[in-house]
Amino acid sequence: MSRLRLLVLAPGCNPDSISTALVGYAHSEALARIHDVTLVANQRHEEAIRRRSSGFLAVEAIRTPYLDRIFDWLVRRVFDGDYGSQVLTALSYPVVLIFDWKAWRRLRLQIKAGEFDVVLRLLPVVPTLPSPFSYFLRHGPIPFVIGPINGGLPWPAGFSQAERQKEWISGLRGFYRALPFARSTYRYAKAIIAGSSQTWSEFSAFPEKLFFVPENGLSRLLLDSIKPRVLNQGPLELIYVGRLVPYKACDMAVRAAVPLLQKGVARLTILGDGPERADLERLVGTYGVTEHVLFTGWLSHNEAIQRLKRADILLFPSIREFGGGVVFEALAHGVVPVVVDYGGPGDIVHTRVGYKVALTNEQDMIGQIDAILKGLGKDRNLLFQMQEQGMHYARERLSWDGKAKIMSEILYWAVGQGSKPNLHPPKILKK
Repeated sequence: MSRLRLLVLAPGCNPDSISTALVGYAHSEALARIHDVTLVANQRHEEAIRRRSSGFLAVEAIRTPYLDRIFDWLVRRVFDGDYGSQVLTALSYPVVLIFDWKAWRRLRLQIKAGEFDVVLRLLPVVPTLPSPFSYFLRHGPIPFVIGPINGGLPWPAGFSQAERQKEWISGLRGFYRALPFARSTYRYAKAIIAGSSQTWSEFSAFPEKLFFVPENGLSRLLLDSIKPRVLNQGPLELIYVGRLVPYKACDMAVRAAVPLLQKGVARLTILGDGPERADLERLVGTYGVTEHVLFTGWLSHNEAIQRLKRADILLFPSIREFGGGVVFEALAHGVVPVVVDYGGPGDIVHTRVGYKVALTNEQDMIGQIDAILKGLGKDRNLLFQMQEQGMHYARERLSWDGKAKIMSEILYWAVGQGSKPNLHPPKILKK
C-alpha cells in the first residue's frame, strides 16, 4: 500500500514525558516510520520533539501561552500536581477547543488543497474532550479519525479505595454530550478507535465505524534491549509501579504479599509516590515487614525500567485502570502481571502470560492474589514459563510498530484504499 499523508493531532505529546504524553509521541513516531506524518503539537513540546528527530515530515507547533500558564497554575496550586483529576480534565475543555481551532486556522488551506489524506486525532485520549475538526471536515475533503480513546470506566461499588478517590464530578460525566462539538466529533468521524472494552461499549451505537486497538504500546528500542530471563531460585521479587493514590489499591498488594514477606521468601518494591505513601509505610510497619519492603519514590523512566526488569511479578491491583502502560512494560521484560479483570489491563493480560483477579471485594481479591503468589512461589518452573511467554507476546502483539500496522489498516479503509478490518475487543460489555 502507498504511504498515506497523515495530519496527526497530538497537542500534549512529548518524548521526554510519561503517561499519555509519551503514548501520543510514541504512537506518532511509529506511524511516521510507514507514513508521511505532519505532527500538530503544542509549542511547549516542540523542542523535545525536534530534538528527537524522529522522521516526521513536518511539525506544526501551535501556541497557546496564556492558556498554558493558567493550566500549569491550576495543576500546581489547585490540584497539587494531580494530572489525573477528573475536574482538571473537565477544565481542559476550552484548552482543547482553542488548540484545535488554531490548528484548523493554520492548516485549513493545505487540507482543502489536498495535501493530506486523513486527519487522525491521537490526543487527548479521553472521549469527553471533543474535536471541532470532525465538524469542520463533515463535508470533506478528507476523513477524520479519532483514537484510540479510552475512558468512561465506572467506579466500582463497595471499595474503600474508590470512595476515597472518587470525585464529585464523576456523577456529571454524562453531561459532556451536551457540550459543543461533543456529538459531532463522533457522528461525523469516519472511524472511532476504542482503547478498551469499556470505551467500545460506550460507542456501541456506531458499530459500522468502531474498532478496538489498545491505547499503549512498546518501543522498538525497549524490545531490542531486552535480555532473556534467568530462572530465579531465591526470594520472589515483587514490584508495584504507579502513583500511590487510593484507586491504584497498592494497599491490597501489600496485604496480599504479607504472608510471603513475613516468611522472608519474597521482597516487595513499591515504585512511585503520592498521598497514600505515609499510610502504606505505616501498614508495612504494622505487619512487621519493613525490612522486606522498599519504597523508592519516583525514579526516572530508565531507572524504573531497571527496577522492573529485576522483578518476577508485577502486583497491579488498580480497581479502575484505563490503559495500564506498566503492564505492557512488565510483559516485555518477562515480569508476570497480576491485575484486576476490569478496564485496560483486563483486556491485555491472558492466562498464558499473567493473572486476572475478579473484581469482587477487597478481602476476596486479597485472598485471590495471596493464592496466586503462593502458587508461583512453589512452582518456579511455571513462573519462568509464563515469563518467557509474556516476553514473546509483548514482542509479537504489543509493539508500537505492530500497532502502527493495525492503525494503518483502519486508515486505509477510511480513505477507501482497503477493506474494513475486523478489530473487536476481547470481551463485549453490555452498555
